[in-house]
Amino acid sequence: MNESASKPINPLWVSIAVSLAAFMEVLDTTIANVALSHISGSLGASSEESTWVLTSYLVSNGIVLPLSGWLSALMGRKNFFIFCIAGFTLTSFLCGISTSLPMLIVFRLLQGLAGGGLQPAQQAIIKDSFPPEKLGMAFAITGITTVLAPILGPTLGGYITDNYNWRWIFFMNVPVGLLAAFLVKILVQDPPSAQKKNIGSIDYIGLGLIALGLGALQIVLDKGQQEDWFDSSFILFFAVISAVSLILAIYWLLQQKNPVVELKLFKIPSFGMPCVMMFFVGFALYGSTTLLPMMVQANFGYDATLSGLLLSPAGIVVLCMMPVVGRLVNAVPAKYLISFGMLVNAFGMWATGLITPQTDYTTFVCVRILQTLGLPFLFVPASTLAFSKIPPQHSSNASAIISLTRNLGGSMGIALVTNKLIHSQQIEQSYLVQHLTTAAAGYQQAIETYTQTVTNLGVPASLASTTAMGKIYQELLHQASILAYRDAYNFVAVLLVVLGVAALFMPANKPQKKEKPLTSH
Repeated sequence: MNESASKPINPLWVSIAVSLAAFMEVLDTTIANVALSHISGSLGASSEESTWVLTSYLVSNGIVLPLSGWLSALMGRKNFFIFCIAGFTLTSFLCGISTSLPMLIVFRLLQGLAGGGLQPAQQAIIKDSFPPEKLGMAFAITGITTVLAPILGPTLGGYITDNYNWRWIFFMNVPVGLLAAFLVKILVQDPPSAQKKNIGSIDYIGLGLIALGLGALQIVLDKGQQEDWFDSSFILFFAVISAVSLILAIYWLLQQKNPVVELKLFKIPSFGMPCVMMFFVGFALYGSTTLLPMMVQANFGYDATLSGLLLSPAGIVVLCMMPVVGRLVNAVPAKYLISFGMLVNAFGMWATGLITPQTDYTTFVCVRILQTLGLPFLFVPASTLAFSKIPPQHSSNASAIISLTRNLGGSMGIALVTNKLIHSQQIEQSYLVQHLTTAAAGYQQAIETYTQTVTNLGVPASLASTTAMGKIYQELLHQASILAYRDAYNFVAVLLVVLGVAALFMPANKPQKKEKPLTSH
């Protein structure tokens, strides 16, 4: 042990070890989405019931995320990280052998609890492993995990479920988890600021309020659209529980000397605004990742594997861009990079709205690349700026808050864009119907063409007109759906443009080289 302490391990190896575990956990937030129909069929459940496989994971994951900094202090960061890997690996295996939906939901709940600490601990370990002037490259590495995993999740999930069995979505975590735990055990060293501390008595009130508030919020976001939002007493009940619990939690935590979530970090100007930007990194990433596979499966006949493959080239581009942006962070102020990233993503969302019923696979791949091209310019600079003034003893707390805001942004993004999509479908359908009148020459010509076509196929003349009307109505629904996706993407584009302008008013970070003398290690 003393030998390893005197011989520091290359931070790149440390980064690979901790990122392996975090990548596995982030992947599981999206990999099961495309397998729900297979899971419900295999376990004899309805499609509505099977969505709890996703909700249970998100709820428990969201509860643990903000508490991970406190749990790291309680157990020691390295011990906590290994504990999370072991728990996630075991529960992944249990998910894979589940024989009923209730059993799978319980194990997914436990999997989310175990995995919730992996992202924040990974980010904090990498942050403390690199010198301040190399923080940009450090967060480029964490960005590969955070941004790439959700993009590849649907691709990998679709391939596994179409060609093997949905259970392998969970079984494949077992060897990866064992390898990650071994590497972390031999490579990671806790600095004094991250070692086990005597934190005194447990703040059960703060713990309970946070768990209740965030758990209820995740249920509202995940089930809101399905239950018709606030027209549902179920959603209204959990929304009230969430609002009351979180308001009380904020008040309570601000009064404590050793809170389970260190909200006072928001007093640091360079931390608060990047957290807001990280919220919208999650919003843009998860919102767009949800929309595109839905659109191509519903309107273009793609299967789960092909719709997943649509996302993969963008993941490769993000992977290549991360190190480039990591180097740019030391040369260009973070706020300009963030603003540029927001505007590039906005352009990508707007370009996706230009699709037509004739759009091909290659075009979809290109617009997906445009959608994600700006993400490295958001994630790396925002993370670097957020941690630039954080003392080492608060690295775990800061990382927990950033991970929470990003994940909440993802849940909020999915909820809002799907709600916008459904609302827009009704509006676009109503708008198109208004143009189907006898006065519209195009409509009359279409009826005549379709009627003649079905008559030539042997359909009796008495039914030909009705069949033609049905065909036109199907086409109307198809076009209304595509227009609704355009509206949803334009909604995200406008939001990102506003944020791109707002980013210019963020605190300016000074070059890291000037801050080097301030570091003691």
